[in-house]
Amino acid sequence: MCGIALIVSGVRIVSFDSYTECCRDRAVHSDGKEVYEPDLPIDDLKASLYRRGPDNLSCRKVLLHPHCMSSVANGDEVVKKVCSSFGELSNGCTSSALQAAAGQEDGDIGVKPVAELCFFGATLQLRGINAVSQPLVSTSGNILVYNGEIFGGIHVASDQNDAKSLLNALDTCCSCDNNWHDKGRSCVGNGGKTVPEILSTIKGPWALIYWQEKSKTIWFGRDAFGRRSLLVHWPNSDKSQFVLCSSSPPSMVTKDFGSVSSNDGSVPGEDPPLTETICKLSYWEELPCGIYSVCLPVPQNNTLPVKEELICEVKKHEWNNSLLSKLIKWERTSVIPKLGEFCLPANSLEKELDTNCSLTKNVTLSGYQHSIHKVLTALRESVLRRTTVSREFQGDLHEVRGEGSTPIAILFSGGLDSMILGALLDKCLNPKYTIDLLNVSFDGQLAPDRVSAKAGLRELQRISPLRRWRLVEIDASLSHLKQETEHVLTLIHPTNTYMDLNIGIALWLAAGGVGWVDGELCKLHKSCDRYKYKSASKVLLVGSGADEQCAGYGRHRTKFRLGGWVALHEEMRLDMQRIWKRNMGRDDRCISDHGKEARFPFLDEDVIATLLEIPLWEIAELDKPVGTGDKKILREVAKLLGLQEAALLPKRAIQFGSRIARESNRKNFGSNRAANQASAGSVVIRQPQNKLQNPQ
Repeated sequence: MCGIALIVSGVRIVSFDSYTECCRDRAVHSDGKEVYEPDLPIDDLKASLYRRGPDNLSCRKVLLHPHCMSSVANGDEVVKKVCSSFGELSNGCTSSALQAAAGQEDGDIGVKPVAELCFFGATLQLRGINAVSQPLVSTSGNILVYNGEIFGGIHVASDQNDAKSLLNALDTCCSCDNNWHDKGRSCVGNGGKTVPEILSTIKGPWALIYWQEKSKTIWFGRDAFGRRSLLVHWPNSDKSQFVLCSSSPPSMVTKDFGSVSSNDGSVPGEDPPLTETICKLSYWEELPCGIYSVCLPVPQNNTLPVKEELICEVKKHEWNNSLLSKLIKWERTSVIPKLGEFCLPANSLEKELDTNCSLTKNVTLSGYQHSIHKVLTALRESVLRRTTVSREFQGDLHEVRGEGSTPIAILFSGGLDSMILGALLDKCLNPKYTIDLLNVSFDGQLAPDRVSAKAGLRELQRISPLRRWRLVEIDASLSHLKQETEHVLTLIHPTNTYMDLNIGIALWLAAGGVGWVDGELCKLHKSCDRYKYKSASKVLLVGSGADEQCAGYGRHRTKFRLGGWVALHEEMRLDMQRIWKRNMGRDDRCISDHGKEARFPFLDEDVIATLLEIPLWEIAELDKPVGTGDKKILREVAKLLGLQEAALLPKRAIQFGSRIARESNRKNFGSNRAANQASAGSVVIRQPQNKLQNPQ
């Protein structure tokens, strides 16, 4: 997991659908000289990135100079290239010092750059034997900041780091697929690949920013399902810089919120409710999934007037992978059943498979039983790819390989999805490791998720009695989380509803891993005392994507009742195609704020492909009762894993299972009834008067 950012100054971006062309207002010193000082508070930006990547934080700056140009003849066309220089920006290095260094490198001290690019990278290193500091810079001058994992598509040796392996692959790319390159030429015949071709092969979550030196092109983007956050600020007359960032600095969100007037009716000395002022989340947007490029143009003359800017166009590129494109379109093999295609329940499957045998054992299956086994195998392989401890960063091996250590944890409600992840992780992880189960409650031992978590722990202990399971009970109350709530508001940004905030707080607390352990229940020590505990796990498994793909939401049942199989399929497709905007960016920012990395086994490319190959009526039968027909195929997978009780549990969203929604409704609307009448979940948050701060 990493925090990445890019600030581009001196460039005006036009001709892109997400925003209209805007003029850039340059900053001016008191002496009248123009400067390229960032509008963003850099210290705040670095602090927010450092929370995501606490192992290392660095910066790299590229200065573009118009005076240094070369002309390359190519038929009748002349291509002009802007030379660049770059230097590392340490904590004590100022922008002016960098410019001076850049001028010395170019042999022309004092020449003002026409634009500058500032790359930031904060690293939480989880893979590779050697420490890695981002931004990474290749010998050819290419720069990469990468937040993601590579589970396939690009070879990553067991002792190598993902980002370094990707940079090596990108270094071999030609520059055919951008605006700078002569479109009459191609490197494909010589075996060269373009940047989009390389990125389209990656299996796994990612967000990146990449500077290709030879083409003077900025590449950036997110994976097809948006599993890693990347926010964008498109330039406008008020905020003239082009900015990409993993998460918003708190001060930027604060500036976008209104202030409470002196006559707002609030009682002096009391905190105003979250309904006081209008929330204007206008600075940032979630970058839509995809691959983008900005090719920096060159002046038509050997000099660029001081008042002029580089004018650039953002280009969006197609995915160069037919299998990935099919997943994005979410095309299912069979949607409407024909007469006689419904199968009997797969109860007999348990008799054919020994639940204690290896999941890779060859078994002769047919029909629906074969579909269940395919899903089970795909999920097991997905969990295995995400939890192979031997690939973890060697610098942490003394911590993660000790007896009873906890390299992997699960966000755990005790529901169907988290129980499946627990049972599969048990089969993939060395028995010497303890597995932390992180559970959040806003109603102590009475919250539904706490009750199901304790029952789930007992069931996991039953099917795997030799494993050390630790249920971490994280108890909270909104009345005691004022500062933390304000901080989470910055993390969920640009989402801005009470539902987003409630989910964000629950995820943020769970990822923190600070709670209590019942010694008697967990059977970890001779003592039965209840003791305070903080999970040290850096990798967290999360069940996101299961409901979207297996018809787990109540609205799926409604769509099926009103429109049948086709309506259900279209609703599920819509859920998957907007999951990047509604869920993934928010969840990634809230979890990674603790220096933890969320991994989503249900959103593995092979799992998605496997589920799409299965007829829809084998995925769910929504004419059956809740807890039976919804997510039917996952319930059968749970039974194969020995989870008989979990297989019958109904769906409960985290905000309801933890009861944070009930507490939020009472605090902000007066009662659950009033909140329901106001459709509280979709109500836009109104920000409290005091400034947002980072929790200590």
